[in-house]
Amino acid sequence: MTKSNEALYRIANAFNYISLASSIVLLISISFEVTRGDRDILSVWYRAVQLAVCSVFFATALFRLITPQYRRKHWLRDTIFALASIPYIDILQWSGISTIQSHQRLIAFIPVLISIMATIVILEWLIEGKRQRLMAAYILTVTMFTYISALLFYECEIGVNSHLQRFGDALWWAWMNVTTVGAQIFPVTTIGKVVCVLLPIMGMLFFPIFTVYISGYYDKKGAD
Repeated sequence: MTKSNEALYRIANAFNYISLASSIVLLISISFEVTRGDRDILSVWYRAVQLAVCSVFFATALFRLITPQYRRKHWLRDTIFALASIPYIDILQWSGISTIQSHQRLIAFIPVLISIMATIVILEWLIEGKRQRLMAAYILTVTMFTYISALLFYECEIGVNSHLQRFGDALWWAWMNVTTVGAQIFPVTTIGKVVCVLLPIMGMLFFPIFTVYISGYYDKKGAD
């Protein structure tokens, strides 16, 4: 590896670590924002956190797009990553364009969905073909997707769904649906219905992988 390639590799690793930390901060922040009880406005502190995290995500995607070694591999994914990392809420506010508050809160979830993509990218980097880490990557991906689905479901359904009283109900609903068991809470909003469809699909895609991994692990142990 040449010195220039080694320097680029170190920079890429730094971006990966910073993006991972930013994803965690954003997930914690939006958890407080959604469950704090104020349904009217986005808090100032959350806007500041989201703007900072969006800047980190955008810088990471831009670095990968302008670096030939990375651009050739995943240019489409990194382009989507960059576009979705744009702080649209702040742009709307700076431009003076008024939007419905509920729409603003939904737009606020775009960087959170991108944090899933960022985590998946980082997991690919951490795994680097190592089979023993693959299971942890799958579990983390499903857990993050399910938790964010619970947040989005709670955001859209609380106050209009009589069966949803607290965030714990939304979390239970999300896990029951990702396992394809189902729950006695039925969505009444469009976004809630979309999430209700996506969760079982996610479960059907990932749980067979879990079964194959466990079977392969015990087959290998038996062969040894």
